Amino acid sequence: MTSPSTPTAYAVSPDSGEHWSKEGAWRVADGIHRIPLPLPMDGLRAVNVYAIETDEGLTLIDGGWSIEVARDLLERCLRDIGYGFGDIRRFLVTHIHRDHFTLATVLGHEYGAEVVLGLGEKPALDLLNGEVELDRNPFLEVLRTAGAHEIADLWAAGATELPDPAWWQYPDAWLSGDRQLAVGARTLDAVHTPGHTPGHFVYAEQAAGLLFAGDHVLPTITPSIGFTVPPAADPLGDFMASLAKVRALPDLQVLPAHGPVAPSSHARVDELLVHHEHRLELSLAALADGARTGHEVAHRLPWTRHEHEYGELDLFAQGMASMETKAHLDLLVAQGRATATDTADGIAYAAVVSD
Repeated sequence: MTSPSTPTAYAVSPDSGEHWSKEGAWRVADGIHRIPLPLPMDGLRAVNVYAIETDEGLTLIDGGWSIEVARDLLERCLRDIGYGFGDIRRFLVTHIHRDHFTLATVLGHEYGAEVVLGLGEKPALDLLNGEVELDRNPFLEVLRTAGAHEIADLWAAGATELPDPAWWQYPDAWLSGDRQLAVGARTLDAVHTPGHTPGHFVYAEQAAGLLFAGDHVLPTITPSIGFTVPPAADPLGDFMASLAKVRALPDLQVLPAHGPVAPSSHARVDELLVHHEHRLELSLAALADGARTGHEVAHRLPWTRHEHEYGELDLFAQGMASMETKAHLDLLVAQGRATATDTADGIAYAAVVSD
């Protein structure tokens, strides 16, 4: 949700000298441009797509949300640097969320560009493609296990559309495990970083000192944890292990999916780890006087950098907060610091009392 750094609303990116979401194809390195695409009705404001030039054409890191305003802007920005959609040879998609995947898969199928996605995202795509029966919002059960029944009912009442199949086509290639990819004359290390989603990948060009970080390492916010279907057993544990994995790489310039270009992957990973350790302690303290669901614990925690109370969040953020709190509690269980019991109200967590 948040962590201590420059607020996203005021963050200027060094490649543009402008607010990070300002329209344009901003040069971040030789042959690499950052293109922020809009996210209407979303507090994140924009998603950064990165266009990498090669002798054969373009490779794009992520594709944006498949909405007309984003598609039109991407076309204009590519034209500004001398390219068009037909020049895109490959999309390396960091993860399955709609602001990263959907425009990539639509354009990939229209123009014959290869779409590459982490294999850990296949169960979610199976849901979205009807391989598993989907007759309602799949996040409702996740909310209910977190104890957020009223929010689940409100989400259900507000969701009337099933997924557009054109947005959720299967990729041309799956990535599994860490590997090196040739992108023209460049070599990118594809590093599996589950946590935000099970199939999240980052791409490191160590020779140029660059990390295409997706939503794994964000410079001004923390990515949501636990907002994925099917639900992962320990998404926060996965995320923190993935942070340690990226921390073991050389210190790299962060090219994030949301927010400005940032100078140090090591510094930001350290901040994120401290942030989540603090949230774990707050979550455990909320169990001191008895067992509680994730939803109940979320009411006892501060939210956003302004430390708002849970009730001050909007409906969507309340659901995200309940699921993220459940992820913290699940990690406490994995660490042996709490227990989990299924109840009619959801999973109830209790602190383990040491002798």
